[in-house]
Order: sequence, then structure tokens, then C-alpha cells
Amino acid sequence: MSTPLPSISGKRLRLPKTKVEQRPNLLKQDFSTTGLNQKWTADMTYIQTKRNGWCYLSTIMDLHSRRITGYSFSKKMDTDLVLKTLESAVKNRTITGELIIHTDLGSQYTSDDYNQRLTELYIRHSYSRKGCPYDNAPMESFHASLKKECVYPVPVFEDYETAAAVLFEYVHAFYNKKRIHSSLGYQTPLQVEIATLTSQMAA
Repeated sequence: MSTPLPSISGKRLRLPKTKVEQRPNLLKQDFSTTGLNQKWTADMTYIQTKRNGWCYLSTIMDLHSRRITGYSFSKKMDTDLVLKTLESAVKNRTITGELIIHTDLGSQYTSDDYNQRLTELYIRHSYSRKGCPYDNAPMESFHASLKKECVYPVPVFEDYETAAAVLFEYVHAFYNKKRIHSSLGYQTPLQVEIATLTSQMAA
């Protein structure tokens, strides 16, 4: 018998339905870029463990390089998780007022705390339409690859610590540095970032 997915709590973070659905979709499925730190996409996914139940992986991707620039793993799916991911993404990046981050309408991303931090960082917030995963297709693709290549072969991690170690290795050592993408001309995300930064320095 399959284990049911956990329900999302966080009722205190939810906004009225009409207000949530009015959030702007700035990206409109245009994932094209001309450089780094122009368009980011963010999302969370469930990771099951035997001892600790469901845990949650939160990531941010730069759409220019497809590199995972923000990363956080937790036993709780709350606003602190996505805020921690955001801080890890901006830590070593140069942010300007041109940056857009795209998320779904989850209560963590529509929370006042998250959007206040985006305002402080001069990052514009774009939202997927309700029930439209294609609005966040690059992140959906990343999660599909991660589940196929890293999670499903296990098939269930023993505990939170084991999952954290394996996921960290997959994202930082394999996906960012070794996994080639046809959309990147069969380069890795790290190769694209290095080439982009080298080109900017030479200009």
C-alpha cells in the first residue's frame, strides 16, 4: 500500500483565495535569459524517510545556467525553510532590481515574511497560475530528474540525516557540476556560469 502524501498545514500563512489568485505572473512561461541573476525559479518537493517521515527539499534555480543556487532541507515545510533557501541563493550572487523570482501560490511563498524579504532585496515576485505546473516547468523538470536519478533508486531513505547527505551530494557535486543539459548546449550548469562570468569580465 502506498504512503499518502502529507497535507500542507500552515493555516496562519494562508491568504484569502481571491487575494492569492490575483498575484502577478511576470514570467508567463518565458524562461529565456541573456545573463545570470535575471530570472530565478523556486519550489519545494517531498522526500520520504523511514524514521522521520516526510521531509522537504527547497531549491532555487537560476534559469540562465540551470544551476541550483539556493538549497535547504528540513523536517518542516514552513516559511523559515523557503527564507533559508533564499538567503543561501543571494549569499554569493550580485542582485539588481532586474531579478525576478518565480514560485507557486503556496502559503510559504505568499507569506508576508517572504515577500518582505524579497522587497528588501529588490527582487520582483512572479507566481504560477493556480493548477498550472507549466508556469514553473524548469523546476518541475529538475524535481523529476532528482526523483528519477537520486530518490527512487533508494527507494526510501533511512532517516533525515541520510537523505540530507545524499541530496546535498546530488545537487552540489553531480547536478551543478557534472550533469549536462541539452538546453545548455550539452554543458553543465557550472560550465555555463563560468563561461558567462568570463565573458562579462572580458567585455
